[in-house]
Amino acid sequence: MDMERRLTLELRNRKPSEVKELVLDNCRSEDGKVVGLSSDFENLEFLSMININLLSVSSLPKLNKLRKLELSDNRISGGLEVLAEKTPNLTHLNLSGNKIKDINTLEPLKKLPNLHSLDLFSCEVTMLINYRESVFALLPQLTYLDGFDADEQEAPDSDPEADGDALEDDYENGEEREEEEDDEEEDDLDEEVIDDEEDEDDDLEGEEEEDGVDDEVRLSPGPTCVPCVVTQVSQEPLWGQI
Repeated sequence: MDMERRLTLELRNRKPSEVKELVLDNCRSEDGKVVGLSSDFENLEFLSMININLLSVSSLPKLNKLRKLELSDNRISGGLEVLAEKTPNLTHLNLSGNKIKDINTLEPLKKLPNLHSLDLFSCEVTMLINYRESVFALLPQLTYLDGFDADEQEAPDSDPEADGDALEDDYENGEEREEEEDDEEEDDLDEEVIDDEEDEDDDLEGEEEEDGVDDEVRLSPGPTCVPCVVTQVSQEPLWGQI
């Protein structure tokens, strides 16, 4: 998607003057330049143009209120003097993954008095001897370079220990929640087992009652039999009486 079309989509029927944050990451710039963006975005405070094949910021419009500019993963190698003219109030600049090789390339950033955070990760300049000391000496207004200050203290918003603590707290809370859920499940299972046992006891009692009834039926005497009196007929021959 080209940059102008992406801009139209990001506006979402708003006026440029109503936009404070604009993300144009991964779109396609023409000839490596900024296109479609104008000074009508007068209230823009955050602009992200990551990985858009940008070669230069020379066509960047005047954006007096811009505070944070994300330009990582492009092919910018110089021409940073434009930033002091077009974005005079910049406080955060990310140039990570660009083609910046020399410390002198960063010299125009001295004219950005409010710039206190600069990122140059994966740029060749970071491989130079005394890179950090040289950059801090060149740009005294900087507080953080690549996320750390001159004393190697990490910026508060990217403190891994704080993040780790938060993750640990989440983990512990998650464990507690899991334990509570397990306890609840065990209680439910215990209740089910008790219910089942009670049902079994009821069934057994019912069976015992039935067996008792059957036994009573089997043991109860039937109607009294009156012995039959068999009349014996004399077997003497009748001829003896004749």
